[in-house]
Amino acid sequence: LARPFFGANSVLRFLSVVLLALLVLCGCKRAAPEEALRRNIAQMQEAVSERDASALSDGIAPDFIGPNGMGREDAGRLARVVFLRNKHVGVTLGPLDVAMREGGATVKFTAALTGGGGGLLPDNGQVYDVTTTWRQDGDEWVLLSAEWTPKL
Repeated sequence: LARPFFGANSVLRFLSVVLLALLVLCGCKRAAPEEALRRNIAQMQEAVSERDASALSDGIAPDFIGPNGMGREDAGRLARVVFLRNKHVGVTLGPLDVAMREGGATVKFTAALTGGGGGLLPDNGQVYDVTTTWRQDGDEWVLLSAEWTPKL
């Protein structure tokens, strides 16, 4: 009797190899835009916690607009003042509500900011409702605008 060229074991091995190849290829593809945006937000959150105004400014668009006409340079100055006044700065973000659109996104979240001299408890803190808009420049995301309202 002749054995079929593709027996049951051969087909299973072939499908396993194809599945493994697809998994490897999926792991190598570029990050989805929303994943890249979320990574950028996490990097900016880390920059605040590390009191790094320069790294924070890197994620802000040159044409950024904040409350009361705040520009990119103003946002950088505000961050430096907060960092000078507080030896320790903390920021905790609530869940991100991301609305993607062609070339951009709107992200809403709650942010709890704390600061102080390094004691057991922070000296001050505030919770904000935050709405941000982002622009995708190539593979990078930059903060285009931000509005925040104190909750407490």
